[in-house]
Amino acid sequence: MSEDLQTQREQALVDRVVDSFGSAPDARLKQIMQSLTVHLHDFLRDVRLTEDEWDKAIAFLTAAGHITDDRRQEFILLSDVLGASMQTIIMNNPADADTTESTVFGPFFLEDSPEIPLGGDISGGATGQPCWIEGSVVDTAGTPIAGARVEVWEADDDGFYDVQYDDDRIAGRAHLHTDTDGSFRFWALTPTPYPIPHDGPVGAMLAAVNRSPVRAAHLHFMVTADNLRTLVTHIFVKGDPQLEIGDSVFGVQDSLIKDFIQQDPSTPTPDGRNLNGQPWARARFDIVLTPQD
Repeated sequence: MSEDLQTQREQALVDRVVDSFGSAPDARLKQIMQSLTVHLHDFLRDVRLTEDEWDKAIAFLTAAGHITDDRRQEFILLSDVLGASMQTIIMNNPADADTTESTVFGPFFLEDSPEIPLGGDISGGATGQPCWIEGSVVDTAGTPIAGARVEVWEADDDGFYDVQYDDDRIAGRAHLHTDTDGSFRFWALTPTPYPIPHDGPVGAMLAAVNRSPVRAAHLHFMVTADNLRTLVTHIFVKGDPQLEIGDSVFGVQDSLIKDFIQQDPSTPTPDGRNLNGQPWARARFDIVLTPQD
């Protein structure tokens, strides 16, 4: 078969599949499905995917489905390591020097976290160095936002989130509400680098391409308030060597790298808490929310 005829046959199939979505009543769905078809077929034709490679791809996606449950989302993890999550965030949250930047959501958020008071502790018994976090939530006009919900979650010192354990613990996560002046404060753990779950198909893919699964040290935030756009973000630890090596899900934004200042054990804590001679750290994160679209 001539090369021209082969190209014609391949293109004819693309055209038929694109046309099959032409009567979709939802114009946006039609646009997405037709564009997806074109780009997917372009990829298949560009790499000249073999039938054996197609079988392996289907097996990979099947394995990702099997390992996914209500405590682990392998498809979010796949989206993260391919940069798709971060690209979607960048497109939908244009850079603005006046507002706090967004970053990836990650696979370990849970609804219905415990509520703590201002100055409370999110650790719930998780291991790690105590860290005092404080900051404020304002809008783009600088108006303090009272009562904003500040949701926080993080891994323990061993690099695991509570949902990765089998004992139904709730640790390293909580929510609180800002004070009348928009301020917030709480105890957490000083973040440390850790690997994303790499015992499944996504981990096998990273190993196959010689990519590290390690994330830069970070603390997750989700901030919500009436009439303001929900912010999903993290803060990262300035000086963390992993920042130079790279974050496995491409989530680092320079504006989100913060000083976590180490404190001598003899330094009084902001709230008078007795840490029994433990060293601790403190960091500040001031948040600016954008108006709702």
